Amino acid sequence: MPDFLIHILIWWPLFLVLVTGLAAVRPGRGVWVVLLGIYMVLFSSTSHAGGGTIALLWTLYGIGLLLTYVAPLRRAFISDRLLRFYRASMPSLSSTERDALEAGGVWWDAELFSGMPDWQKLLDFPAARLSAEEQAFLDGPVEKLCAMLDDHRICKVDKDLTPETWGYIKQQGFFGMTIPREYGGLEFSAAGHASAVMKIASRSISAALTVMIPNSVGPGKLLLRYGTEEQKQHWLPRLARGEEIPCFALTGPEAGSDAAAIPDMGVVCRGEHGGKQDVLGIRLNFEKRYISMGPIATVLGVAFKLEDPDHLLGERSHLGITLALIPADAPGVKKGTRHDQLHMAFMNGPLYGQDVFVPLDWIVGGPAMAGKGWRMLMECLTDGRAISLPALSAATAKLAVRVTGAYARVRRQFKLPVGQFEGVQEALARLAGNAYAMDAARLVTLSALDQGHKPSVISAIVKYNLTERARQVMNDAMDVHGGAALSLGPRNPLGLFHSYPQMGITVEGHNILTRSLITFGQGAIRCHPYLLEELKAATAEDGPNSRRAFDRVLMGHIGFMGRNKCRTLLHGLTGASYALVPSCPEAVKPYYRQLTRMSTAFAYVTDALLLILRGDLKRRERLSARMADIVSQLYLASAALKHYHDQGNQPGDLPLITWVCEDSLYRIQQSFDALFKNLPKRWIARALRFVVFPLGMPYKAPTDALDHAVAGLLTRPGLERERLTAGMYLPKDRREKVRLLDEALERAVETRPLREKLRVAAREKQLHKRGDAQVQEAVEKGLITEAEAMALRHAEKLRHLAIQVDDFPKL
Repeated sequence: MPDFLIHILIWWPLFLVLVTGLAAVRPGRGVWVVLLGIYMVLFSSTSHAGGGTIALLWTLYGIGLLLTYVAPLRRAFISDRLLRFYRASMPSLSSTERDALEAGGVWWDAELFSGMPDWQKLLDFPAARLSAEEQAFLDGPVEKLCAMLDDHRICKVDKDLTPETWGYIKQQGFFGMTIPREYGGLEFSAAGHASAVMKIASRSISAALTVMIPNSVGPGKLLLRYGTEEQKQHWLPRLARGEEIPCFALTGPEAGSDAAAIPDMGVVCRGEHGGKQDVLGIRLNFEKRYISMGPIATVLGVAFKLEDPDHLLGERSHLGITLALIPADAPGVKKGTRHDQLHMAFMNGPLYGQDVFVPLDWIVGGPAMAGKGWRMLMECLTDGRAISLPALSAATAKLAVRVTGAYARVRRQFKLPVGQFEGVQEALARLAGNAYAMDAARLVTLSALDQGHKPSVISAIVKYNLTERARQVMNDAMDVHGGAALSLGPRNPLGLFHSYPQMGITVEGHNILTRSLITFGQGAIRCHPYLLEELKAATAEDGPNSRRAFDRVLMGHIGFMGRNKCRTLLHGLTGASYALVPSCPEAVKPYYRQLTRMSTAFAYVTDALLLILRGDLKRRERLSARMADIVSQLYLASAALKHYHDQGNQPGDLPLITWVCEDSLYRIQQSFDALFKNLPKRWIARALRFVVFPLGMPYKAPTDALDHAVAGLLTRPGLERERLTAGMYLPKDRREKVRLLDEALERAVETRPLREKLRVAAREKQLHKRGDAQVQEAVEKGLITEAEAMALRHAEKLRHLAIQVDDFPKL
């Protein structure tokens, strides 16, 4: 065999196998040096290659060895030069961007960015659990509160909760769920807080928002973390008892998603307060809107920019964003009007302040925290994003699943339940799959919060994806219900929920911003094992220490990228057959392998984009959005697998976990495809596509057969349906539509064999009548018993009641 064929067929494949194998197991650099040295010895002694070729390869090996182990030489020729290029090409970070990056922490998102997620670590992580006290609160006060709520009356008649409901909420401590017991609160965990909000939300979004806001985005969280002891002792017990109603005012006409651009201004000055003269404080003017609880709040948390032109506090003139607690009755404060938020009845409205005098001790945390408000906000946004909004979204999905599955079984068209039509089954499958993914992401994130993690990137992922999926869920549910969903009234438990997703996408960071700028933009820096350290080293004062630090991190980053490239290609060529999987059922092992493959590809492509586009990536928002979609789907599928594990790997839920994983993998593939099609340099796009998908794109959307299996879980009573809707409020009154639909579904399934018997008899001309007359005819001919006829009549009565809608004499 000619030497060139030997090289092509033996030595090059052997080299590739060696490199990709080392990349897969990720040994230390010493192992790389030794094994590549052994390869060079074997090649030199047995390959019959020319002397010049062997000399060149040994020279390259020696250069690599020197650069690996002789740091001064490496810095002189590589890292110092790259540091100068890095500093020139990377955009500077503003103080607000730096605060956003440093706020919170990382958790499983860092594993996904690493390209080699430790699945066993995720499965061994404690699941979200409720304490006995929290469960008792859900079974007692929350259950009673839900029974008191009439969402039609709240939203369409009173435009408010009843006085009795307001009183009960305050008396039972609903406003103090997150406040510690030492201040009179309930001190619930994140899971306990979220479970209460979710159960209430499955009954009434307006009531849930009323309970949610003081516990998540109100001043309570800010006080707990940053308040002085005097502020805590004064405000927290009053908030816990409901004596004070809080709100937090950040958004204004000129500052929404760009909250750092708020124009509201406070100026340090001396003035009169409480009958005292020459008090050091702030003269504040502000205009806010969309402020939840604003119309009825008794204490306002207000964000504003603070100026000190006379240097009464120090040398700085521009102190920055500051947060203060201001009594609603302070002179100059105006409130009381309301926004109509898509006809939802929770209190929301504008706030105004004109020449409001704010003593310095009203600043949250006291004068020492003046100008530190942006960092405080960034660190406290996690609750709204990771607890409250996911709870509302999951409640929407659970309610939609419960009532839509039942309705699809009892509503008939063309003599068949509509749930038997494939078009409806497609919508039902999306409903169930999305609900499963949403609940999984919610619970896994709550478990991280309760274990002390503050995952800011994950909070953005769940906020964006769960509110978006809530919108899809409601669209699918409305499609299945048709006109019954449009006819609002007490018999329609679903219609009023259509407004929530439209509201949810706009708060706590608008979804467009969250997807296109925050998720990947923050995640690439926060979760990458080297990038943040590179930024710190590059922006540090120039000197030997900063250059050594940059060199150390850069070498790690280069090795990281090289390993991920090799592993991505290896997984693509082998179908990830050799990716590690945790202890789990055989049926889900392929999904762990494929998610590992996509995590590795994501990590590699992240580095490639940073290298190719550098600072321009910050401005290529649609590319960033597609990478955000990829990491979002990786997290949602990871959470679903963790949820499946935590629930005991129930065989009945296998269609659900299969649907979620196949849907996520297909979406990841589509996002990669769109990313590659839109990269500015086509040859780079083709090279990346080859590494990620060397044998083509393997993932398919969930099949029709899988949709059929998933839809079937919703249209019959069973443990799967109960697990999917666990935690929502289930009325006990049979006049309630949710309960009525449940009973109609149960009777429809129980009597199905009897209806089938009558259908066959009619087809064989044994029965000639229709409707109730047919049932009576079947009794007379001995085909069914009188008891069976009564069961059929009862089922039909419930079915007829369940499909009724409301009408009114006038509107």
